[in-house]
Amino acid sequence: MSQKRPVVALVDAYTSAKYLPPEFSALGADLVHVQSTTALMPSMPAPDLSVYRANIVHEDVETTVARLERYAPVCVIAGQEPGVLLADVLSERLGLTTNGTALSEARRDKYRMIEVLRSAGLHCADQFTSGDAEELAGWAERAGDYPVVVKPLTSAAGDGVYICRTAEEVRHAAKSVLASETIYGELNHTALIQSYLQGIEYVVDMVSYGGHRYACGVWEYQKRLLPSGRNIYDRERLLAADEAPAPELMAYVEKALDALGIHYGPSHAEVIHTVDGPALVEVGSRISGNMHPGFHDLCTGANQATLSALAYVDPGKFLDEYAGRRYERLREGVCCTTSTTLSGVVERIDDTALEEISGLESVYGVNTKIAPGERIRPTVDLYSSTLRVFLAGETMDAIHHDYRRIEELKDRVYRIRDTECR
Repeated sequence: MSQKRPVVALVDAYTSAKYLPPEFSALGADLVHVQSTTALMPSMPAPDLSVYRANIVHEDVETTVARLERYAPVCVIAGQEPGVLLADVLSERLGLTTNGTALSEARRDKYRMIEVLRSAGLHCADQFTSGDAEELAGWAERAGDYPVVVKPLTSAAGDGVYICRTAEEVRHAAKSVLASETIYGELNHTALIQSYLQGIEYVVDMVSYGGHRYACGVWEYQKRLLPSGRNIYDRERLLAADEAPAPELMAYVEKALDALGIHYGPSHAEVIHTVDGPALVEVGSRISGNMHPGFHDLCTGANQATLSALAYVDPGKFLDEYAGRRYERLREGVCCTTSTTLSGVVERIDDTALEEISGLESVYGVNTKIAPGERIRPTVDLYSSTLRVFLAGETMDAIHHDYRRIEELKDRVYRIRDTECR
């Protein structure tokens, strides 16, 4: 008699979460998608719902729990940030492996997140939150230590993040945040202001099961500061696991995950290494945005998507073969996120330019982020960037050479009408 295939429920499997279904399927699992909003979120590419047995549109907890129970899922996990709270509720209500709801809000609300770390004795930013721009400017003036950072409480991908050097800049940034929605369509009733953490920013990706963890990679961010005060993504470089400050960062993130109750599943932490040691910017209970399983396998010997699936479907194997270990850098790796000053509607993709980028020696893969018929606009955050390019090589010199050529070609990939350069 054939065994029934286990079912995995993914909540809001947008963007990089598209890599999770194939990994669960490869381990013999079927999938159900839970959509936390009535309509799919327009700010992100829609998930491919054809790979799921069903798409459950969330109405209320009781109804969604009842509908999920029919599939007897072995786990419920978040694919993207907006799914974190609902995944915690559903997994807890269904009696499944879960991070629980006690600290759910702290895993989404950046103010609460940092206060939890402060209570645990971890180094972190000073901060204040308010729905009043004058109160936020007043806090900055009393602190007297510019620059400061102003941002939404629950957004991501650099959305609405401003670096401010005067009280007037704080007022302007706060008003902009408070008058806007997050990329997930949530109203910003309050804004967060924090002390500026001086130092290099890093990404630390892990997978946990029962608090036992595998470190998937440590990446050094390089960002570009625009005249507007927006700090946009540019490149991420893979560090060797024993390269300073990677060991210190991994140890700090383990403590942060424990404090925030992230004992199961993938995590994506952004940390700045200051003169006083690591300090968390934020951590998401989901896989990394720079995920590309084949690229990560090539550079580190494993990847977060495969290991997240393994941890939930075959935890014994995960614990035996990966828990308590860390990645090995097998090749130099860089994830490049291109920006633009163009504005208009994309008519077509220029295959010649795209093929030239794809054909560069160190380029492993290229993701175009804007489809024909969609609007291209000047880059202000991750979701308004234009390409994601994965580069791997034996030396950084080869990667740098190809990166420079990508910078020359990137705006030729998209052929647009009504072009405006700003």
